[in-house]
Amino acid sequence: MKKRLLTVMALLGVCALTACGNDDTGAAVNNNGGAAAESDYDYIKNNGKMVIGITVYEPMNYYDTDGTTLIGFDTEFAALLCSRLGVMPEFQIIDWDMKETELKSKNIDCIWNGLTVTEERRANMDFTDTYLINRQCVVINSADSATYTDKASLASAMLSAESGSAGESAIVDDDTLKSASYTASNSQQDALVALNAGNYDAIVIDYTMAKASVGSGDFADLCIVEGIELANEEYAIGFRVGSDMTAKVNEIISEMKSDDTLKNIASKYDLLDLYEQAVK
Repeated sequence: MKKRLLTVMALLGVCALTACGNDDTGAAVNNNGGAAAESDYDYIKNNGKMVIGITVYEPMNYYDTDGTTLIGFDTEFAALLCSRLGVMPEFQIIDWDMKETELKSKNIDCIWNGLTVTEERRANMDFTDTYLINRQCVVINSADSATYTDKASLASAMLSAESGSAGESAIVDDDTLKSASYTASNSQQDALVALNAGNYDAIVIDYTMAKASVGSGDFADLCIVEGIELANEEYAIGFRVGSDMTAKVNEIISEMKSDDTLKNIASKYDLLDLYEQAVK
């Protein structure tokens, strides 16, 4: 996916902030003029911004009805957290399959887009504290609601999920679903569009996205299959392995939980049930 840089509008309440001093390379320097021990916190503060890797999907990071302003739970969460951190948020659309590479190479400073915590991913990134409990769900055409009712009925179906996503893992790791005919999609949005066009029998996507998308608008004919249990998952922010940003951001997340900032954003985007599970 072609990368674009996105900015949060003033309505999110983020003011321009002055960056800390740095040398010509942007690296932090010690009193002797040499490079200090590598610190993501210093690197980001010196740049005056945190580059946030995302994909576009509702309700986490998406465009409003005029198609120009980026909004969503993660968008507002990130903007307010960056304000407290003293930097500007800069949202960059990434190829989800390349997220670990983008992070390691410092093309982005974090991954913040309904990112599921997995043991496999822990080898390539550090996770902050959990802020939402999500789950994967099966979405079908409403006309097929009598045909696809459980995992067994999907065993010979044509399935899709976003490549490299928790939805893909839910299919290939499940003893029943892994026998289905599976084709990866470039994004969850692409999977929804393809399902709507009749290219697949069912897709597995984040419950957060399904809840916000199906049953109305362009996807009025789609529905969630209730009763199919797929594992719950934790949403967190991904930073580079060993990054000191993880602890810094956890402090702010704790504050935002305590003062109900996160709760209010979750309520705004109809995610209060998932937020409350995370803070039990």
